[in-house]
Amino acid sequence: QMGKNKQKGKKQMNVFHVANKQVKAKTKTKPIKTSLKNINILKNEKVENLNQIFSAVQRDVKNISKSTAPEPKEKTMVAREKPQEPVNVDALLTSTSLSGDMSGVAGASALGCSPAGFASGSSGIAARLPSRVLEHIFSYLDLSDLSMCSLVCWHWNNCLADENSEVWRSLCARVLSEEALRSDILCNLPTYKGKLKSFQHALSSHDCSRNVYVKKNGFTLHRNPIAQSTDGARGKIGFTEGRHAWEIWWEGPLGTVAVIGIATKRAPMQCQGYVALLGSDDQSWGWNLVDNNLLHNGEVNGNFPQCNNAPKYQIGERIRVILDMDDKTLAFERGFEFLGVAFRGLPKTCLFPAVSAVYGNTEVTMVYLGKPLDG
Repeated sequence: QMGKNKQKGKKQMNVFHVANKQVKAKTKTKPIKTSLKNINILKNEKVENLNQIFSAVQRDVKNISKSTAPEPKEKTMVAREKPQEPVNVDALLTSTSLSGDMSGVAGASALGCSPAGFASGSSGIAARLPSRVLEHIFSYLDLSDLSMCSLVCWHWNNCLADENSEVWRSLCARVLSEEALRSDILCNLPTYKGKLKSFQHALSSHDCSRNVYVKKNGFTLHRNPIAQSTDGARGKIGFTEGRHAWEIWWEGPLGTVAVIGIATKRAPMQCQGYVALLGSDDQSWGWNLVDNNLLHNGEVNGNFPQCNNAPKYQIGERIRVILDMDDKTLAFERGFEFLGVAFRGLPKTCLFPAVSAVYGNTEVTMVYLGKPLDG
């Protein structure tokens, strides 16, 4: 039989050869039948699709550019009018007017809005931007930039008029401390813009006695325990016109003297001994909460409030100070009770909110409220 196999040209295989052959057959992979020509065709199709998409994007960009391009202005003869002053939009959150700042006009012209366009509702590029887009852009700006933006056109001005918009909320988050926003210090201010305005009018850390400092919340004054010294502080911004209100409250013992009131820039903010610093000269007017008397020019001007057995001040009680620079008066409120006018005939000069204290480690907080509500 072996001879027959040799004649047919077949090689005899043993058991090991058969096993190896079966293993190799299982591990073989099918060869790739896709030709190079087919691969190139697929690549060309993808490239062509990308080119078509890119061409479509370019067409869309051109269409958008055409729609936003400024319309050609017709030459018309317009009579010259006296230039109008920019509207005071209170964008700097202070009592000062923006009427003298004309840098916003330059920004208006660059954006297709002329100063006259502000008064008539400009139809330039600036007026076409959606309010949501404007709010998102404005939320990255600071107060000085926002004041200029408010002068560009009525559309931008109206966008900034919402005192609880995302613009003022984001600015509050950047400027105010977390403690001030989470505590009840600003509980009587419902809007974000009002909170920012209050911070701009808070007690100054640079215009005060060397024995006091303003805490991180930006509103509370802390007096260090220094013996035989009376220490005070002024607000950051003074007033020459209008009506203004702010709240003051003690968060510690009053000591022998605790005075709240107003002062000019010339009034001293520190003196030796324990005295009523506010009201010690003709540059300040004060109400001593300990003795319930009014002080000015170093003299007692009577008791306040003018009633029998007036209650003493309680720690934590909020006193509202009302300054009317038009009528030249200074009045006080406690809770919802109007205590009356304390001083009349105030001088026509810049007057600042002020406090003075003598007790060590006592703290005084002042929050500016804005224009007082009538009634």
